[in-house]
Amino acid sequence: MNTANNSTLNVGVFGLGSMGFGMAKSALAAGFTVYGFDPNQDAVQRFVGLEGKHASLDDIAAELDVVVVVVVNAAQTESVLAGNNGIVDRMKPGSTIVACATVPPEFAKQMEALCEARGIHYLDAPISGGSVKAASGQLTIMASGTPQAFDCARPVLDALAEKVFELGNAAGPGSAMKVVNQLLAGVHIAAAAEALTFGISQGIEASDCVDVISQCAGTSWMFENRGPHIAQGDYTPHSSVEIFVKDLGIVSDIARQSRFAAPIAATALQQFIAASGMGLGGEDDSAVAKVYAAQANLTLPEGDDK
Repeated sequence: MNTANNSTLNVGVFGLGSMGFGMAKSALAAGFTVYGFDPNQDAVQRFVGLEGKHASLDDIAAELDVVVVVVVNAAQTESVLAGNNGIVDRMKPGSTIVACATVPPEFAKQMEALCEARGIHYLDAPISGGSVKAASGQLTIMASGTPQAFDCARPVLDALAEKVFELGNAAGPGSAMKVVNQLLAGVHIAAAAEALTFGISQGIEASDCVDVISQCAGTSWMFENRGPHIAQGDYTPHSSVEIFVKDLGIVSDIARQSRFAAPIAATALQQFIAASGMGLGGEDDSAVAKVYAAQANLTLPEGDDK
């Protein structure tokens, strides 16, 4: 990538959590001038420490060419775009919003209309890959939007992602595909937790279960990624239980509206809700294993800091 050309592009990243921080870091590495924004000032200062920038929106909004919104949900996305301190009314015509949160497709269409009415391009661009890939510019992006939105966002997309799927010329399909992904991701995490705790109930060490099943037909990417968290007793949140309460909730809402039965997703959702009810909402999503352990009176492995 020609980083010299990228230096002329001003990029704003709204949301410096585990995913947004990594994406902002990847954009910096690609040579963009990157401004980071987050209510958590510690995250902002950490980003500035990497030679990122921060400024008042009143001073910088009109200079931003591409704004990447990496927040948790639809409400936060709408707040960034059109809230009391919203960015859209301050941006110059022809600039671009890249919206990455998992949201209902209809919401993505509404945000696209809001942006287009103000001469701003909108790319419906949910992400997948986790915080490690976010920091290395190797995400998968499921995107839909106008050709102009893709053209304007292309340099930034190339810096953030290993693969960009172009799924349509208007907002909606990108978010729809992400919802499909989250159905599978949530089910696979819950299934991995169920399998590992079932193995423990049969006298199998969790670490042995991870080692063996990872080499067998029953494995999945989520099993191989989240299984070690359970085996090591490390529930540091890379993606939290509450994320899947939200995302599988979106799956449930869309399925109900479409009169589509999704019983496996519904069962997984109940397990994440149970984990949240146990006070585990802020822990890594693999902490759903604690629901199974509590129900079966099992002891899970504990981390070194326990």
